[in-house]
Amino acid sequence: MTVTVFHPLARLVHWLMAVLILAMLFIGVSMVGDLSPRHPLLVELHKATGLTLLVLVVLRIALRLTLPHPPLPRDIPPVQRLAAGASHLLLYGLMLAMPLLGWAMLSAGDYPRPLQLPAIAPHDLQLYAVLRQAHGWAGYLLFATILVHLGAALMHAWVRRDGVLRSMWPGPVRRSE
Repeated sequence: MTVTVFHPLARLVHWLMAVLILAMLFIGVSMVGDLSPRHPLLVELHKATGLTLLVLVVLRIALRLTLPHPPLPRDIPPVQRLAAGASHLLLYGLMLAMPLLGWAMLSAGDYPRPLQLPAIAPHDLQLYAVLRQAHGWAGYLLFATILVHLGAALMHAWVRRDGVLRSMWPGPVRRSE
């Protein structure tokens, strides 16, 4: 039997991560160059949310690998199937890389890490600078990839009307599905 919607836990983790990632992107952008009294709070919020997202992305990958999920509609052209698969791999890769880059950056800069996590990179200011730049560029790439993902979801919902967005939409599933 083919499933038509994602498992409720997969949908919950997807939407929780979507909210947290968008919040992280805005927090991250507002931290850059901010010398106001709120800067330390933003940094701590960014670290805590990043660690939360790292745990959630590991859970999400496990759910994706173990739970059945709906296939793409049969009439999707092969090039679009390839693009969908590649964009999902890129999203998962970036969602995993972003918090790991942040953790490594904190380690290399010898900054405090959330929950006193161990360092995953040696203390090296040149490495810190490279990791900081990589973290920033990966953030821009993640934002762009999310925009493409959102555009594809809206295309499925408004143009194709094929149920792809509905399969991940939060809330109870209607009987007609």
